[in-house]
Amino acid sequence: MATWQDFEYEAPDLAPAVRARFEANKHHVLATLRKDGSPRVSGIEVDFTGADLTFGSMYGAMKALDLRRDARFALHAHPGDETLAGGDSKISGRAVEITDEVEIAAWVAELPEPPPGPFHAFRLELEQVVHTTVEDEHVWITSWRPGQPVQRVRRE
Repeated sequence: MATWQDFEYEAPDLAPAVRARFEANKHHVLATLRKDGSPRVSGIEVDFTGADLTFGSMYGAMKALDLRRDARFALHAHPGDETLAGGDSKISGRAVEITDEVEIAAWVAELPEPPPGPFHAFRLELEQVVHTTVEDEHVWITSWRPGQPVQRVRRE
């Protein structure tokens, strides 16, 4: 697993494009696993704080409870309009709840505004990042995994 900063270091050409997709819109889609193993999708806002990609959740929200039980997640950036200008980005890995009071205080201090009530905070450990673009009528899938070179595949 890797931090966002690790990803930036290992994939310096890919990371800015992925970050731009997540910063282009406020709302994204988070997939978690329910108790029975079926998927749950939820709206989410993410933040780039320090070395990490993070998000908060209302206290007791089902997505937070899912992640406490099984940390695996998939995160899909809002793709924008039908042109896919800027590409389509997805991240998967494990969400680690931030429970240390000092870490929580530092996280809250970096947010544009503090959470309005009790919350859960999660730091995302990245296992895979995929960015898909359409160029010259071809679909290009660029992917990264920690410790591996960036892969770029053209699909017809």
